[in-house]
Amino acid sequence: MKTGTIDGQDNPLPSVRAAKFYEVTKQIVLTSHLVDSLFITVANKTWNALSATQKQRLKQQQWQLRSTTTKTGSKKRGQLTDFFKQQGLQVSTPDVDAFHKAVQAAYQKSDYAKTWPARLLDRLNATK
Repeated sequence: MKTGTIDGQDNPLPSVRAAKFYEVTKQIVLTSHLVDSLFITVANKTWNALSATQKQRLKQQQWQLRSTTTKTGSKKRGQLTDFFKQQGLQVSTPDVDAFHKAVQAAYQKSDYAKTWPARLLDRLNATK
């Protein structure tokens, strides 16, 4: 980006700060289309060795972690947005509904739409 070979980047806000992309960019557009999450991964051998109660507790902890991560992430996004503004970047939020419609239309005309499983797009759109 610094040399002008690349004129944009698409990363979660924490990555923009960590990689110092804010030093070589002029603006950030908050489309909210990138979502980070944490996943607990357990090997089948370990999972199968757990009791039903242990499995249930692990699942409950996963949901608690997800909720906490979502709340923390929202607060952190606000702090990062303020940081980027302090660095002189223009931070804007587009009409997300218009963005969504444009992306959906482009997808439906793409070769990807022909190869994805039936109704996968509907399932993705139903995700909140």
